[in-house]
Amino acid sequence: MAQVEHQGKTFIVDEDGFIDDYASWSEEWVDYVRKEEGIKDMTDEHRKVVDVLRDYYEKNGIAPMVRVLSKVTGFKLKYIYELFPSGPGKGACKMAGLPKPTGCV
Repeated sequence: MAQVEHQGKTFIVDEDGFIDDYASWSEEWVDYVRKEEGIKDMTDEHRKVVDVLRDYYEKNGIAPMVRVLSKVTGFKLKYIYELFPSGPGKGACKMAGLPKPTGCV
């Protein structure tokens, strides 16, 4: 597995750049993914998506389906893609420290 260093922290990532250990998640990781995703500034809407993903994962052990994410956040799918250009699975789940989703997120 590869390593990523950002703001003095080292993260182990898989071949797709997802953090290998949910417990390693930190604000430094969020900032790293934000920059990698080309997101200029973290907004409250970005935070809401990340918080919903983390909360759902902690309760269920998997990432929510897209329609669940949309319903819980109140954001239309199109808007989630505006927030996370690479999508809810690749961008948002990666930022939230979740493992790479196996199904549709």
